[in-house]
Amino acid sequence: MYVLINCYLRQIPFSLPIYLSQSVHIYLSIYLSIYLSIYLSIYLSQFISIYLSIYLSIYLSQFISIYLSIYLSQSVHIYLSIYLSQFISIYLSQSVHIYLSIYLSISVSSYLSIYLSIYLSQFISIYLSIYLSQFISFYLSIYLTTIIKSYVLVSGLWVPRN
Repeated sequence: MYVLINCYLRQIPFSLPIYLSQSVHIYLSIYLSIYLSIYLSIYLSQFISIYLSIYLSIYLSQFISIYLSIYLSQSVHIYLSIYLSQFISIYLSQSVHIYLSIYLSISVSSYLSIYLSIYLSQFISIYLSIYLSQFISFYLSIYLTTIIKSYVLVSGLWVPRN
């Protein structure tokens, strides 16, 4: 029996480290897996939160900017068109009024001068032809009557009756 115990005790130093190494290995692997899972979850949660926040901020900023640009462009366009049309009409009315008055005065005066020259030349030529024909006929009748009367008096063909 001594031999058996001795033999058994001799095997303990060899079998104990093997047995302990297996159990320690299992415990260490469990411990490390738990530790690593906690560490990785914390690290990855921070990394993912940063990544998601950046991604979402970029995506949402693009979406919001596109949406706001479309929505606001309509309202701002309407507002600006009304505001700018009033402003431009007030601002430009002074200068446009001056330019338009100059342009219209030049164009109207040139048009009127051309129209009036044509119209008046026709009217004046007709009027002058009628007036001058009456005047010349009246003047010629008086002149010719005087000449004929004086010729008849001088020649003695006509004797005045009293």
